[in-house]
Amino acid sequence: MRVAAAQIAPVLLDRERTLAKILDYSQRAASDSARLVAFPEAVLPGYPVWLSRTHSSAFDDPLQKQIHARYLDQGVELPGPVLDTLLEASRDLSLSMVVGVMERGRSAGRGTLYATALSIDPTGEWFAHRKLVPTYEERLAWGPGDGYGLRVRDVEGFRVGALNCWENWMPAARMALYAQGEEVHVSIWPGSPANTRDISQFTAREGRVYVVAASGVLRVEDIPSDLPGREAILATAKDGVLQSGGSRIVAPDGTELGSLDRPGEGLVVADLDRELLDGERQNFDVAGHYYRRDVFRFEVDRRRPAAVVFDE
Repeated sequence: MRVAAAQIAPVLLDRERTLAKILDYSQRAASDSARLVAFPEAVLPGYPVWLSRTHSSAFDDPLQKQIHARYLDQGVELPGPVLDTLLEASRDLSLSMVVGVMERGRSAGRGTLYATALSIDPTGEWFAHRKLVPTYEERLAWGPGDGYGLRVRDVEGFRVGALNCWENWMPAARMALYAQGEEVHVSIWPGSPANTRDISQFTAREGRVYVVAASGVLRVEDIPSDLPGREAILATAKDGVLQSGGSRIVAPDGTELGSLDRPGEGLVVADLDRELLDGERQNFDVAGHYYRRDVFRFEVDRRRPAAVVFDE
């Protein structure tokens, strides 16, 4: 199977224009014979870069409320029109996708956003994994997720799972996917080679899996002119860049098959070899012959909790 990591920038807080870019790069991946493409964390409609740049912890701050209102407005409801568009593209291109979206709660939690890895198949099947623990200042913009989306799916005979950003450093989250026979591990990131280099190789060797790491880019020109707090955000840009990519694909033996370690957009593409994957499990299978079921007990709650349960 051929896979692709799409390193793109959002049009920050512009859902429709960013969706158009996702569709364009999906077409490019399919034209290059990829059967699976992954997009960065929160790329639709963008990672909250303002949090560390605009004093976001200030309580009851009018600027933070103004930005949050816009973020909510551009969030993605699941199911909804954005999902319908992506499902149609997946079907038409015969392309499975993992897309980092800012999911907005539909009924309860309408004021909350979740960093979600949205998995889509050409069959029309989909599921959404909400990031278990937003990292540091992300907690000022995102709610904590749950175990509902800790699942793998079959793509062209490979079992594929996905995690968001620093979830990939959570041993229990990785193990929840390994235990389901994961063979291709998709990791989605906001954008920095420093985040993806070591953890991608480590995960590949630990799980004896292929790792497809899709990392984002954000440049000065991707920031809308009317974004509240824009000047403070731009003041922190280095050479016109706020997020600098780092997408890569790594084989189960730790060999890097391709990377994009610069702040530019593009596709990282690689062919996955089933024989290599199976051969690497001869001496280590993390959830199989190298796992002690008699010693370790591991439970995962995949229920999506409701805010309120009504008894009538």
